[in-house]
Amino acid sequence: MDLKEPALNTMMKGHMKYMTQRQKVLAQNISNIDTPGYKARELKKLDFKKLAMSTNSQLEMAATSPAHLNGTLVAGSNVFKSEKDRNTFETTPTENNVVLEDQMGKISDTGAQYQLSSTLMRKFTGLYRKAAGSNQ
Repeated sequence: MDLKEPALNTMMKGHMKYMTQRQKVLAQNISNIDTPGYKARELKKLDFKKLAMSTNSQLEMAATSPAHLNGTLVAGSNVFKSEKDRNTFETTPTENNVVLEDQMGKISDTGAQYQLSSTLMRKFTGLYRKAAGSNQ
């Protein structure tokens, strides 16, 4: 276990990076709202199981018995990929499917999720500092 960077902080940082990238994609969608033929984009859903199984968030195992099995987990990449948004409500005559209300709702949701991750990270860091004996 890395004492300088707890696993929860690493996971929250990854989630915040994902939310930042999602905001960029949504802003790009809004900026192309009048572009003929433009298709709305969205990031692939964050796979929490894959994120939790990454090597950065795993605790080191201690074999306390010779009967314990060795782990077989393989680390995956943590790259966010943009894909076409297939859940749009309408398409304009110019084949543009960006709906402003839909994009603004997604931006609001993304901001709330980012705020939640930031708050959790701040609270956990405060608890970690208190446990380490810091008064800050």
